[in-house]
Order: sequence, then structure tokens, then C-alpha cells
Amino acid sequence: MKKQPNGAVYYMAEAAMIAAIYVALTGLVAPFAFGPVQFRVSEALCVLPYFTAAAVPGVSIGCLLSNLLFGAAMPDVIFGTLATLIGAVVSYRIRGHKWLVCVPPILSNTIIIPWVLRYAYGSTDLIPVMMVTVGIGEVLAIGVIGNLLLAALDRYRGIIFRKQPAR
Repeated sequence: MKKQPNGAVYYMAEAAMIAAIYVALTGLVAPFAFGPVQFRVSEALCVLPYFTAAAVPGVSIGCLLSNLLFGAAMPDVIFGTLATLIGAVVSYRIRGHKWLVCVPPILSNTIIIPWVLRYAYGSTDLIPVMMVTVGIGEVLAIGVIGNLLLAALDRYRGIIFRKQPAR
């Protein structure tokens, strides 16, 4: 009889893999991942809470590490990570609505990140203008690429992701 992996170990490994993929994807587009007009392809992973609870710490830790490794200011490290965490938690909470899981991370980043850009980096752009530019990047990364990822992974969810206990 084959022994099943320990649930906690599996959860941590899954979260660590998601974090590592987030960091790698951010590194690929690092010049475009920061600033008032930003496009972080790694944000597409913010749809993963639809499949697994491990994605919540996974994308949050990935964001934290990316911000630390690629030279973000400390307020960006803190509040950028918080924006991703908020989006991931709410996405996980509404995971029963497949096509809505992309909305919370788009909104949290669109609302929080412009303030970070203003106070951490001294951006002189108006907050509403930065909300539009950051929002466009988030819609492209999460709304478009993330939903394509969601559709592709949904076909193989039973193979890729461990079945979550009923709540």
C-alpha cells in the first residue's frame, strides 16, 4: 500500500513551488515589474487560490521575495506584499465563483500600489492616474493571462492539485 504524503508537508511544498515560480516570473520581467506603469506576469498566479489554499502563502511569499530580491523600497516590500495577500485571501474565500477569483487581486493592487508608488518612490503622478496605469497592468496580468492560466489548469486540476478537504 502506497503511503500518502503528509498534508502539512505537501501544503508547504506546494506553497514553496508557487512562491518560486512567482519569483522566477518576476525576475524575467523585472524592468517592467516596478513603477507607475508596471506589468508583472507573475501576478497571473493570483488565480491559483481557486485551486489550492497553498497559493495564498505561495503568491504572498513570492511577492515578498521578489520585492526584496529585485530592490523594491521597504514600504513596497511591506504594502505590496500586503496587497497581494489581501487579494489572495479574498480570492480563496470566493473560489466557488471561478471567473471572479481574478477580481480581488486586481482591486487590491489597483487601490494600494499607487499609494506605495507615491510615498515609497516619490512619484509625482496623480493617484487616480497611477490607479489607472497599475490597474491596466493588473487586468492584463491577472484578468487576461491569469484567466487563461485558470482555464488551462482547470482541465488538469485533479492531476496537478491535491483535492482540498471540504469546508
